[in-house]
Amino acid sequence: MAAEQVQREMIEHMKRTLDVLKEHLAKVQTGRANPAMVEDVVVDYYGTRMPLKQLATIAAPDANLLVVQPFDKTQIASVEKAILAADLGLNPASDGNVLRIKVPKLSEERRRELSKVIKARGEETKVALRNVRREANEKYDAMKKEGTISEDEHRRYREKTDELVQEHSRTVDGLIDQKAKQIQTI
Repeated sequence: MAAEQVQREMIEHMKRTLDVLKEHLAKVQTGRANPAMVEDVVVDYYGTRMPLKQLATIAAPDANLLVVQPFDKTQIASVEKAILAADLGLNPASDGNVLRIKVPKLSEERRRELSKVIKARGEETKVALRNVRREANEKYDAMKKEGTISEDEHRRYREKTDELVQEHSRTVDGLIDQKAKQIQTI
């Protein structure tokens, strides 16, 4: 395996790691309605477990309301049950055709809790980035030992790996800070 390929794989892995963090942060409740809050709720649909986003249209017509419109109206009760069972702190109200979900304002205590949760997720992401760096460095070390790359190339690739991890860690910090500000904004 060429050193350039190791570097490309490492960069791709780091991007996927950041994407996972972004997806997680999108699901964190900020006191504003966001379809991502419920789209992955698992619904029992005729004995098959499916994410809500495959069974319904989810919209946020205003800042504190979600509207869920199941494609199959007969499943509105199972969708409502699944949202309640997901323990998101949301209470759907059904009118027979759609579910309206009022998104409650966050208490100060809940805001602090959520800030801690997202900071912890940020740290987990940074650990994952460092693990990617460690794996890449181990491959570079093996290449140097085998003689497929020179001492200078080895040093250069390791330095580039460190720079990439630092750059991605700064991105993680920015994402976490941005989400923390969203949560603290009333």
